[in-house]
Amino acid sequence: MHAEYLMGNEAIAMGAVAAGVNVVAGYPGTPSTEVLETVARHNPDGKIHVEWSTNEKAGMEVAAGAAYSGARALVTMKQVGLNVASDPLMSLEYLGVKGGLVVLVADDPGPISSQTEQDTRHFASFAKVPCFDPASVQEAYEMIQEAFDFSERYHTPVFLRPTTRIDHGYASITVKDESEYRVHEPEGFVRDPARWVIFPRLSYRAHQEIERRNEELSEVFSSYARNQVEQGACRRGIATQGVSYSYAAETLAERAAEGKEMPRVFKVATPFPFPEKLAVEFLQGLDEVLCLEELDPVIERELIFLCGKYQLPVRIRGKLTGDVKRAGENTRDTVYDDIAAFMGWPKAEPAALPEPPVSVVRPPVLCAGCPHRASFYAVKRAMKGQKSVFCGDIGCYTLGNAMPLDMVDTCLCMGAGIDIAQGIGAVTPGMKCFAFVGDSTFFASSITGIINGVYNQADLTVCILDNSTTAMTGHQPHPGTGHTMMGQIVDKVSIEATLRGIGVKTVRTVDPLDLEAAIATVKEVVAEPGVKAIIFKSPCIAIVKPLGRAEVLQDACRKCKKCIREIGCPGIVVEDGNIKIDASQCTGCGICADICPFDAIEVTPFAKREGGAK
Repeated sequence: MHAEYLMGNEAIAMGAVAAGVNVVAGYPGTPSTEVLETVARHNPDGKIHVEWSTNEKAGMEVAAGAAYSGARALVTMKQVGLNVASDPLMSLEYLGVKGGLVVLVADDPGPISSQTEQDTRHFASFAKVPCFDPASVQEAYEMIQEAFDFSERYHTPVFLRPTTRIDHGYASITVKDESEYRVHEPEGFVRDPARWVIFPRLSYRAHQEIERRNEELSEVFSSYARNQVEQGACRRGIATQGVSYSYAAETLAERAAEGKEMPRVFKVATPFPFPEKLAVEFLQGLDEVLCLEELDPVIERELIFLCGKYQLPVRIRGKLTGDVKRAGENTRDTVYDDIAAFMGWPKAEPAALPEPPVSVVRPPVLCAGCPHRASFYAVKRAMKGQKSVFCGDIGCYTLGNAMPLDMVDTCLCMGAGIDIAQGIGAVTPGMKCFAFVGDSTFFASSITGIINGVYNQADLTVCILDNSTTAMTGHQPHPGTGHTMMGQIVDKVSIEATLRGIGVKTVRTVDPLDLEAAIATVKEVVAEPGVKAIIFKSPCIAIVKPLGRAEVLQDACRKCKKCIREIGCPGIVVEDGNIKIDASQCTGCGICADICPFDAIEVTPFAKREGGAK
């Protein structure tokens, strides 16, 4: 054993490697992304199969096939990705697995980078899948190894549900040496249709067995060392989980040092199946309990149920009673305040600190030089004065909703914009319907929507913003990039060929940085009937070198600010009343020069400036 300073996601990945994981699949999504990437970095001999799957459903099914074959498999995603993967998961629980299968679902209280604050603990109960909820980076490292053991022992997929502050928190933890890693050799797939082919009669028997097994697991989890009851000296209790337990433990340790009376504490590491026997032991002899948990009142409802079931006269307080906030993530300060109010302690006096510097307000915007800005602007210019709707999607290009572009009218979930545009078009005569989607999202969840439009004769323009990467989550590869997480160079899956193969007859590719050509292309394509597509192809500025630098010619500038009003590039600034371009941000895309009515912006290409191509 040795110590390492690791991010929570890195610790989870290293725990999976130490547990002998054979297959890791997933789809990138903050706050889960670094788990798979860390496994890939610690796989020099390629013995672990690691892949970014086209979406979470595909990743779940790849992991299921590996677990059918006796392998230890891990599939990674964020909480909204579980919605995509839920179809195979719901049936998979009925079939079970032979090897260990851990489904890592990172929840995002806040939310910090997600559409929703959905709580995977509910999904565990809904799918009847055991759930493990780590409270620290160290526990996450150890718990994933234990999760594989439980999965194999009970032939079931299991959830590991870290939240953002566990995923992205850092700690110095104790990890195994490579010589201590488990080596897991899968048997390989053995044909057994009676087991691996799901039928209604099999499902009925499986459902009965799942309910029996989860009752057993409730008993087992009551003895699981990570579910703990810490005795106190009064008739109050605190029930908590995850990072909230760590915050509560710090608060109580501080107050204990001051001689304060301590409550009994119930740490819940397995929210489903709930450790009922241990929970009843915790409740006995208490007058009231405060529940501290992130997202939904899962523990709170379980304790209310148990008080009724066992006729325990304990008042349960928490989100349902308004004693703690009902949304957002917990912090060290909010947990202290909640405990202090519950225990009747005085609020902490704020420490005397110097005034912090005034922070600069930086609203989220597309990067300077981002080709998506040019794509949106080309469509906006081409459709000026026409009745149009612009349906967006999940990715960097969601930021196209910001002023002054104002080019995202709807955004629901990955791939939804294409079908939403069809629905709007069906009931809004004369509306020109556009759907914007990135290249990664095209492969992940948009192809079926386009097929739906072709089949049902929709009038729709699909705009694929192809920047040759999965930019929002850290530039992961996808089927259109030509390489995999295993380091293989593979044939790129052509977006254009895919579109033509599913029946889209009009497909045009254009460089959005060639603004006039892009505008002309939009005007030509939108006039065609049916489903048509424009591929705006230009690489993300984070993966290529800048083209050059733009400069405002002050003698020619009339300070009309059209360059600012029209495109909102953060690289264009006003200093002392003059329009200037921040050289540290400019990439030389040239869009500002194209729209300046006075030719007051000059772009100097690097190739010209330095006497040769870079």
